[in-house]
Amino acid sequence: MSVTAPAGFRAAGVVAGLKPSGSPDVALVVNDGPQWVGAAVFTTNRVVGWPVVWSRLVVKDNVVHAVVLNSGSANVCTGPGGYEDVHRTADHVAGFLDVSPGDVVVCSTGIIGDRAPRERLIPGVTAAAAALSPDGGDDAARAIMTTDTVPKTVHVVRDGWSVGGMAKGAGMLAPALATMLCVLTTDAVVDPADVDVALRAATRATFDRIDSDGCMSTSDTVTLLASGASGVAVDRATLTEALTQACAALARGLIADAEGATHDIAVTVVNADSEDAAVAVARAVTRSNLVKAAVFGNDPNWGRVLAQVGTVPEEVAAFDPELIDVAINGVQVCRAGGAHEPRERVDMAAQREVHIEIDLHAGDATATVWTNDLTHGYVHENSAYTT
Repeated sequence: MSVTAPAGFRAAGVVAGLKPSGSPDVALVVNDGPQWVGAAVFTTNRVVGWPVVWSRLVVKDNVVHAVVLNSGSANVCTGPGGYEDVHRTADHVAGFLDVSPGDVVVCSTGIIGDRAPRERLIPGVTAAAAALSPDGGDDAARAIMTTDTVPKTVHVVRDGWSVGGMAKGAGMLAPALATMLCVLTTDAVVDPADVDVALRAATRATFDRIDSDGCMSTSDTVTLLASGASGVAVDRATLTEALTQACAALARGLIADAEGATHDIAVTVVNADSEDAAVAVARAVTRSNLVKAAVFGNDPNWGRVLAQVGTVPEEVAAFDPELIDVAINGVQVCRAGGAHEPRERVDMAAQREVHIEIDLHAGDATATVWTNDLTHGYVHENSAYTT
């Protein structure tokens, strides 16, 4: 599993002392080649961390030798000193690998407004470089955790090549991109022109369709590294398919670990007039605190679902409200915009997953967005995050 499952990669996760808990907090993933192809997708938030500013420049030429990550500080809104921290970190990694600092992606997660103490961060990078190992993927996955309760890793195996990955995230999950740090690796031989297109296609259908709480982070980064170490060449479509499978697994892991959640909720919109319309309607429902609170209480309140569908403007999604059907866990509680099967037939307590299907009867497009319920645990976690 994880980022070192494909050939050509080493990783490490170490304790640098950035977290008061003493948990691992610095991770390093290195591509040993013979290819050093890379791409990344970032948050669309206009307030971003210095690592995002730096790393956007790094991936412009599709060459990436390493990714260094810390989970002690987001390094957002930290002034010129924060940018210097990023530069120093990348330069330190580059020195160990004898590469350009401009080929090192830097990622950070933690509290906004705080700088990581450089006197701990840089020695932490030194320790991570010394600990690099082909078996270090699991340690790296633990080192990027913040409020996560478990590491998220994946390994997708194909004929002679594979995709590995790790991600962190347990809240503030909203497009685009979902709030997270993620590193993906592959040992396939790829065309540098394909990696960015394939990565964006994969994230669009996965990470951009999980929505824990409607809150967008400042630090979201998904980085893909390709080593070519398998010797197996793959085309863009093949790469996209494997990346999408890997990203989907990690995205579901993020929702399953959402802060305080007791239910994972899949909102599927069918028979929309376009895929974008289906996504817009699904997202309107997943962002409703009323719907999420109802699911927490095991209350199949389909009226709240219908009310959210109606908030989507007609120019975004065309539908007739009097034709809409809603099913919850397979029970059609609403037909043609009105009550149908008794809601008491819906069992929402027996399993963690809840499936809400909305039929717009307006076309043939379908999309699913995942979210989680709104719980006491979520409120507690996020009311005391900095204290």
